[in-house]
Amino acid sequence: MRTTAGSGRTAGPGCFLRLAILACVAGLGGCQDGFPGLSEIRESDIRRDIDVLAGDGMRGREAGTLDELRASAWIADRAREAGLEPAGDDGTYFQFWPIRRTVISDHSVVQVDGSPVTLWRDAVVMQPVEATIDGTLVDIGATPADEVTASRILGRPVVARLLPPDPMPDLNTLIGNVLYTWQGVAERAQALVDMGASAVVVVGDSVSERAADWIAQWQSRGSYELDAAPSAETGEPGPGAPVLLVSEELGAAMSAGSRFQAEISVDSFRYPSVNVIARVTGTAAGLADEHVLFSAHQDHDGLRYAVEGDSIWNGADDNASASVALLAIGRAFAAAPARRSALFVWHGAEEKGLLGSRWHVANPVVPREKIVAVLNADMIGRNHPDTASLLGAQPPHRNSPDLVAMALEANRATAGFVVDSLWDRPDHPEGFYFRSDHLPYARAGIPALFFTSVLHADYHTQRDEPAGIDVGKLARITRWMYATGRSVADAAVAPRLDPDFELER
Repeated sequence: MRTTAGSGRTAGPGCFLRLAILACVAGLGGCQDGFPGLSEIRESDIRRDIDVLAGDGMRGREAGTLDELRASAWIADRAREAGLEPAGDDGTYFQFWPIRRTVISDHSVVQVDGSPVTLWRDAVVMQPVEATIDGTLVDIGATPADEVTASRILGRPVVARLLPPDPMPDLNTLIGNVLYTWQGVAERAQALVDMGASAVVVVGDSVSERAADWIAQWQSRGSYELDAAPSAETGEPGPGAPVLLVSEELGAAMSAGSRFQAEISVDSFRYPSVNVIARVTGTAAGLADEHVLFSAHQDHDGLRYAVEGDSIWNGADDNASASVALLAIGRAFAAAPARRSALFVWHGAEEKGLLGSRWHVANPVVPREKIVAVLNADMIGRNHPDTASLLGAQPPHRNSPDLVAMALEANRATAGFVVDSLWDRPDHPEGFYFRSDHLPYARAGIPALFFTSVLHADYHTQRDEPAGIDVGKLARITRWMYATGRSVADAAVAPRLDPDFELER
């Protein structure tokens, strides 16, 4: 990948970084590898921290639960021990905010020809909507929606076979099977709902059967959103057309003319979640009020269905890896403060829809214009030891060529990774750039990058445990992030936003 920082201008941040590195190499800077405090990032500390944060005792740290709050308190204690100042609300390390959860009520009932359907085993309700349905099914089988006459299905429940989505995900992994099912159901159902179907029952196939337990566990938890106002905007559902995914066995019992009855109701709950926020104040007059923000998320999936007797989805790579990296980076800044301040935000409820980062962008603890760069990390401890990805490094995701140049220079000076650019491309089927906490900041016009070692077969499974983490690689990415942030924090000129940046998906 080739990334340039522009031309035809006076010395920018990358130039100051190279001068600093040369000074240290010449023995003039008093720093290790060009970056003061770098030696404070130790593999032994990272291993100790990840074994606790991703251990079974944290029970998977699901957002909106006591487990997330306990993990957040643990992070705050470690930040205090590292010498980081509290930067949350009211002199604490915490910024609390509310989650609104909407979930299918246990009193909901679905029947086919008078026989009850067991929700979350034989059928999954794909979104929380209030609905009362009583009608005879229209069976369209595998017929594409654009070949179905709208008048045939208007106001009636429809049963349809699942069709493969476009594009096709990798079916060699669980998450690939999940994406196949989710996308396939969405593509199949939306067109029929738009044509006026009162309900859509999608009959699964052999691929969706492999993902059925995962999807049922996920969907049975409901949907989550920021609870920002006591109005319809809080995410409470209104009437709608329900979409159900049913097993092949149940689908075989359905046909045109079968009576479909559903009485679906929704419960709504309000939970607390929290961002953990700490700071190392800068040393330079006129720059200390500017902040380099280091970002991670501490939540994961919590307790789910058991696989081989293990029901704790630990989330060691996703995202205890980056959470402990931020602690290590904090120790480095505390040992050698930079000219600008370093702000550390462990965002809550990322797994529920980037909720913590969205909240902080809307309610920042420092003026938003004083955040000069965001360095986010998510999943940085797996896969090939010598490769890593830097998302936001190429258009259309790149919003600061200056920041990208500083990150690539820092990689050359410290970690020496081969930077994989494939996952940053707008046509990559995973759309990974849009799935972590840098995104709300980039949308708010703040220079932002996303450090990651990308997906693996244990992603969002109970197998993502501390034993699978390559601590050596995790430490190298941590040093790379620190060196990048240190470069921003000490530069005479903060990285500039690309004036032509327009985020596209």
